[in-house]
Amino acid sequence: MTTAGFLKYLQYEKRFSMHTIDAYKVDLEQFSVFLQSQYEIVEPAIIQHIHIRSWAVSLMEQKYSASSIRRKLSTLKSYFRFLQREQMITRSPMLQVSLPKLGKRLPSVVPEQYLEQMLNAIDPADDYEKLRNQLVVELCYLTGMRRGELLNLKVSDLNLSAFTIKVLGKGNKERLIPISHATATLLRQYLDLRQRTFPNTAELALLLTKDGKAAYPKLIYRIVKDSLSTITTQEKRSPHVLRHSFATHLSDHGADLNAIKELLGHSSLAATQIYTHHSIERLKKIYQQAHPKSGAD
Repeated sequence: MTTAGFLKYLQYEKRFSMHTIDAYKVDLEQFSVFLQSQYEIVEPAIIQHIHIRSWAVSLMEQKYSASSIRRKLSTLKSYFRFLQREQMITRSPMLQVSLPKLGKRLPSVVPEQYLEQMLNAIDPADDYEKLRNQLVVELCYLTGMRRGELLNLKVSDLNLSAFTIKVLGKGNKERLIPISHATATLLRQYLDLRQRTFPNTAELALLLTKDGKAAYPKLIYRIVKDSLSTITTQEKRSPHVLRHSFATHLSDHGADLNAIKELLGHSSLAATQIYTHHSIERLKKIYQQAHPKSGAD
């Protein structure tokens, strides 16, 4: 199954991130292996909907979640649409395949007080890696940036005098994110230490490894996971958890949904609606303050 042209299309025409393209590539390779082992199929033109459904069943048997299967089938949908466009097939077999429905899941969120304790406990001193790690955690939580957006940040994207960061989001869309005076101060400290640690670097990326190279996805994930591991009650630990926490805490404090949408870089308000849920702590607080029979003084 040839996929090179499709992957180039995603990179140069759709302008997808390499992280997203890698995910598409893995999905297509997995499907290709299945087709060859089960049906000895290598040509896309002879793939039928029954082959795709069979793969979906195989994924279910391997205990893949509905969301993972849905994403993989979405990859195939895009792939066959591309083949149609290139006139390599006449009809997409995905037209007869339904994507599994997803139940609405509330995002995993870290309670505010635990995040405050975690951030206050960080003592980076004059150590590059420690200060960088603190910056990663704070930027994830205080700006709501995606991991890929954080990795794409360049030093030139910072405007510390205006207290803003220019972020390149999905679909190559730029947005400005405001930052606090405290975050601007932390960034100045980091930039100073970055320059002193790597005085001869020509690397444009804001975040560097201990060897002075551009940071990579697994490093960011590990930094956040290690930081969140200090909160023993927190089961899910990832950069996306901090993004969810950022949006939820804004909503809890009365931020306008459209403003949250812009800060997150969502293309539609529908994607932001999930953050309007009330945390159980906030519901308890509202109840205790407002209900005459709550027992509050």
